[in-house]
Amino acid sequence: MKLCILSRGPSLYSTRRLVEEAKLNGHEVEIVNPLRCWVNIASKKPRVHYQDTVLDYYDAVIPRIGSSVTFYGTAILRQFEMSGVYATNTSIAISRSRDKLRSLQILAKKGLGLPVTGFAHSTKMTGHLIDAVGGAPCVIKMLEGTQGKGVVLADNEKAAESVIDLLRGLNAHFLVQEFIEEAKGADIRCFVVGDKVIASMKRQGKEGEFRSNLHQGGTAEAVKITKEERRTAVEAAKAMGLNVAGVDILRSNHGPSIMEVNSSPGLEGIEKNTDINVAQKIIQFIEKAVKEKRTNRTRGEG
Repeated sequence: MKLCILSRGPSLYSTRRLVEEAKLNGHEVEIVNPLRCWVNIASKKPRVHYQDTVLDYYDAVIPRIGSSVTFYGTAILRQFEMSGVYATNTSIAISRSRDKLRSLQILAKKGLGLPVTGFAHSTKMTGHLIDAVGGAPCVIKMLEGTQGKGVVLADNEKAAESVIDLLRGLNAHFLVQEFIEEAKGADIRCFVVGDKVIASMKRQGKEGEFRSNLHQGGTAEAVKITKEERRTAVEAAKAMGLNVAGVDILRSNHGPSIMEVNSSPGLEGIEKNTDINVAQKIIQFIEKAVKEKRTNRTRGEG
């Protein structure tokens, strides 16, 4: 196969590992910066150009698109899809998962466990939002935040009101969520490939920190998950339309509670803490998917 990894960071651990495993499995692989691509939108002949080269020879694309370039990155990925190239995660699935509000609404519609969440525009609704999530302490989360940034734990109602007033003054969109105290600053990252959780780790926030993100100084270790947690993770990825996903779950008193579904989960933490070759499993999944696509095409089914 000829593979393309859409990534702005060729030296990043996740990108390097995917390249290594692709080559070990006998595939050709190139790293392409989506911001250096341009598209020729023409009827019946969609093309992606990289400087002076037409990128019309790939069998599959692995999108590793950062949240800051979601709009342009998914536009380039969509053009590949229009050309018939297989994508591990589609442009629409990535866009859906990056919209925190929309993703929560989709998960709620599927009946999956979530923290109680409030969203409003009017300043008159501040009290209602705080009451809806069970009062303070509560979590206030900016819709644009990543890696634990833009997330605040308000210990009391006055603090919550102050943070909300500040964000409204900045015209920022945010959610107010129930604080799941029993999680004790820990969450479970379930790494889903296809219809299976292939690896899972428990991430623990540093002392005094309610956020468990490794980027915020948290630690991690391999963990055995329950059947319910496994089912929840797989169903969450499926609801988003993602073939490769990192599903973050809190262990609450009322069962698994989904915090986020990540369409471009990092490989470093999960591989180093579980000793599972996640990159290899992703490449093997792509091999199977491309083979099935070719078979269907031969049969005239796609």
